[in-house]
Amino acid sequence: MAVSHRLFRPATSTVKNIFSSYLIRSLSSSSGSSLDPEIDLKEAASQLEKSSSSSPSPYKGRNFHWVFLGCPGVGKGTYASRLSSLLGVPHIATGDLVREELSSSGLLSSQLKELVNHGKLVPDEFIISLLSKRLQAGKEKGESGYILDGFPRTVTQAEILEGVTNIDLVINLKLREEALLAKCLGRRICSECGGNYNVACIDIKGDDHSPRMYMPPLLPPPNCESKLITRADDTEEVVKERLRIYNKMTQPVEEFYRKREKLLEFELPGGIPESWPRLLRALHLEDPLR
Repeated sequence: MAVSHRLFRPATSTVKNIFSSYLIRSLSSSSGSSLDPEIDLKEAASQLEKSSSSSPSPYKGRNFHWVFLGCPGVGKGTYASRLSSLLGVPHIATGDLVREELSSSGLLSSQLKELVNHGKLVPDEFIISLLSKRLQAGKEKGESGYILDGFPRTVTQAEILEGVTNIDLVINLKLREEALLAKCLGRRICSECGGNYNVACIDIKGDDHSPRMYMPPLLPPPNCESKLITRADDTEEVVKERLRIYNKMTQPVEEFYRKREKLLEFELPGGIPESWPRLLRALHLEDPLR
């Protein structure tokens, strides 16, 4: 399969910004015709903007206890955040919980700082403790569920989590490796505002087995163009090793939830305009603002 991906330089001021962790089933969302890169992008962008408004969720009050899994860079945070807004439940990323604890004066803060300062991994017990505290706080506030982002990552974590809360569904996002690699290498961060962008234009030619995949760049606004930086670890060698380690660690986790009939595997067919409505259909959900 041939793949081409172009890294866009920051656009001139004339270019407008197009942007802004129960049945077992293996879903191939790439069936049917693929999007032409020139078709319906404006309409899709308009619909996506509408779907992110603050209108009350029609699903509020229903219990959703969901987990998002997926390789680094696949877009777990993006889709988890969108579902969080649609369903009216919090999006909980364990990385955010650790950062919040590090910036506080809590009981775990000093111990966490000691671990992080020495480059050590945060033990499972700490993560579960922070997550349990967050879930309890949510329960006291009347939250009716949650979406966990990127956790658990090991079978041990999954087993411990079972003793803390009941997971209804685990959504495992997948993306073709060549697209995932290009996406990771195209990531950029604004050094001033902290905004996340992606300068990669991914265009994978189709063949007899897979349709064409097109993912446009997520370009920054003009005021951020000259301030873009790349993460030091976003090199091809490092990204490939990161993906190898992730796959090795999480395959047992996938099997853990597959045996429990809680795993939904969703192959991303392209960018957000194409993938979002298909993900909703796979989850038997409707976005009332679309």
